[in-house]
Amino acid sequence: MKAIVWTKYGPPAGLQLKDVAKPIPQDDEVLIKVLATTVTAGDSEMRKLKLPLMLSFPMRLYVGLVRPTRIKILGQELAGEVEAVGKDVRFFQEGDQVFAAAGLGFGAYAEYTCVPENGNEKKGLAAIKPTNMSYEEAAAVPLGGLAALNHLRKGKIARGKKVLIYGASGSVGTFAVQIARYFGAEVTAVCSTANLEWVKVLGADQVIDYTKEDFAQSGETYDFIFDILGKSSFSKCKNSLKKDGRYVLASFKLGKLLGMLWTSISGSSKKVICALSPQSTEDLAALKEIIEAGKVKTLIDRSFPMEQAAEAHRYVEEGHKKGSVVITMG
Repeated sequence: MKAIVWTKYGPPAGLQLKDVAKPIPQDDEVLIKVLATTVTAGDSEMRKLKLPLMLSFPMRLYVGLVRPTRIKILGQELAGEVEAVGKDVRFFQEGDQVFAAAGLGFGAYAEYTCVPENGNEKKGLAAIKPTNMSYEEAAAVPLGGLAALNHLRKGKIARGKKVLIYGASGSVGTFAVQIARYFGAEVTAVCSTANLEWVKVLGADQVIDYTKEDFAQSGETYDFIFDILGKSSFSKCKNSLKKDGRYVLASFKLGKLLGMLWTSISGSSKKVICALSPQSTEDLAALKEIIEAGKVKTLIDRSFPMEQAAEAHRYVEEGHKKGSVVITMG
């Protein structure tokens, strides 16, 4: 089969189209013919191994000191068709249209990959694809959609809540705006000038251009603030939170963790929450239902053919994408 092989750390040129062995599903796995995948910031950071120091060295020890050896194919989310199932698989069958997260082993940048039937964020997971989405649209759902859903739950999303989403035009942010609206929240979206109209289309009640206005100086208060990229701080946002408000972070460093610890032990009514995004087949199925209800759609900025994977990575690294960037594997 064809695959986009990760040959070295560094620039996108290290991604090369090669022939590799087709995987064979284990007893509890499904073999998926991949029809679409995406380029995420995580794929880019992994390719360069541009991670915090406390993570980069252990990761290099695991993946390969000089060049990638343990993980050779990147790609974290996908959509396609089930081609074969292991003998213990009960839910899926050949021909099923699915969307999936590849897990910590990556592997979506290939014509075929295997995912366990009852998976998790480590091994990967899959669900039946929404009927009202193309493969390209569905491929962009698992990571951003699950991250948005889980972090909004951390903020106790509910009808009537006032939510501010900082970083609303990216792959997580676009889902967060739509899912928050689905739950009946009043949404204020923060993004750059170029993305204001884009985010309005998603259903945001108010939009703020961070290049021209500081939301923390507006006098408005929110039940929770969801900072996707960790660009703000709790000290700056504290006065913008209502009593018992929550400041939720999807991307964070040591200082943010210390803030979470302090608000926890100090008895403050306002809390800092640094949360990872656990993945489950149940949550992926829940996203499918929300999508099929017509409440969430995928926004695709650009689509690249498989042989232009390196160019797709270059485009993402420019930092101006709106929504998701897709690689088609046909």
